[in-house]
Amino acid sequence: MERMDMSSRTQYLMVLSKSYPKASREAKGDILDEYCRNTGQNRKYAIRKINALLFKPRPTPKKRSRRYGAEVHCILLRLWKLFDYPCGQRLTTLLRTEVDPLVRRGHLRISRSTSMKLKSISSATIDRLLKADKRKWRYDRSHYPRKTPLLYKAIPLKLTDWDTSQVGFIEMDLVFHCGASTEGEHLYTLSTTEISSGWWEGEAVMGRGQRGVFEALQVIRHRSPFSWLGIDSDNDSVFINGHLLRYCQEQGLEFSRSRPSRKNDNAYIEQKNYTHVRRPLGYLRYDTLEELRIIHGLYRSELRHFKNFFQPMMKLKSKQRFDGKLRRTYEPAKTPYQRLMESDQLSKSQKESLRTAYRRLDPVQIKKALDDKLDQLYATYRNKKKRPITVNPYKKQVPPVTFYMIQQEPAGLPG
Repeated sequence: MERMDMSSRTQYLMVLSKSYPKASREAKGDILDEYCRNTGQNRKYAIRKINALLFKPRPTPKKRSRRYGAEVHCILLRLWKLFDYPCGQRLTTLLRTEVDPLVRRGHLRISRSTSMKLKSISSATIDRLLKADKRKWRYDRSHYPRKTPLLYKAIPLKLTDWDTSQVGFIEMDLVFHCGASTEGEHLYTLSTTEISSGWWEGEAVMGRGQRGVFEALQVIRHRSPFSWLGIDSDNDSVFINGHLLRYCQEQGLEFSRSRPSRKNDNAYIEQKNYTHVRRPLGYLRYDTLEELRIIHGLYRSELRHFKNFFQPMMKLKSKQRFDGKLRRTYEPAKTPYQRLMESDQLSKSQKESLRTAYRRLDPVQIKKALDDKLDQLYATYRNKKKRPITVNPYKKQVPPVTFYMIQQEPAGLPG
């Protein structure tokens, strides 16, 4: 027969002890016989245990007196912060060697008994006393208060609820040309698009300084064939700064921004970033002045002419939901040039300037010049490397491996 463990025997005895005091002499003997038969314990031992349960109260455990009080905890917390938040084992060594010099130099004003306690405290006790303080310290390191500077509050949020019949509202974004690593200085593309017509303009800048991006935006506005009414950007500090805010206020432009981490709020410019920047230029790293010169030529001539005058685009006309599915209706595909010419919001001189520019353009020559400059750009990229490389410019670059994990020998018996 399998014997009970100590916990089961104690529970069994507590159940029997409830009926034991009220039972007769013969019944008490039967209870003891049953208990000893089932547990295998001695009869006299069982009687003593029943008497202890019935007549002797359990002794209350004595509480251990607290050796390290509030003073020790306060000084310990101060020293823990002083020595750059070490663990208990490291802080124990520091307390034994540094408490006396700190007291001697006047940095600590503590009694001799407190000093002795600090020098004799164990590492486990240090970790126990500082447990709550360490938890708070880790929380403060990983959770930062939400910053809402006045500059962000001064620029209103704008979602995708644009009036697409009004010409002059611009969405803009910054595209990286960093390749596989953002380290160091490299080129960026300031990409802009007009909401109503889809007219696109781009300008390359070296680095992402606020002044350089602001000057590139002024260049884009100067060569745009229509008047600007407002601009919209994401929450990048390149755009959300005092220079651009003052400029918009002085020029009477509406300045808005999207919600943080919501790319769909800038849907118009996000799609242009791929078709107008990534598709021709790829994902390579451009960081030289020669590459900057070539990209400037593309953005200011062939690429803008080809995309704006000879690339029709679809424009959403309406959107309805039927049986849980969205049904979108689009207007006939037209180029940004055609949409601007059909608009009644451009002046006669602006339309005449656009018409004159269109008549001088030859799409075959533009496409050939565009391909030649792209070939020249890729050749410049290959020549700046010290070794010959073969890379697909249209594939996202993966960071190179800088170290290798050491393969450990398998442990255990073979087979």
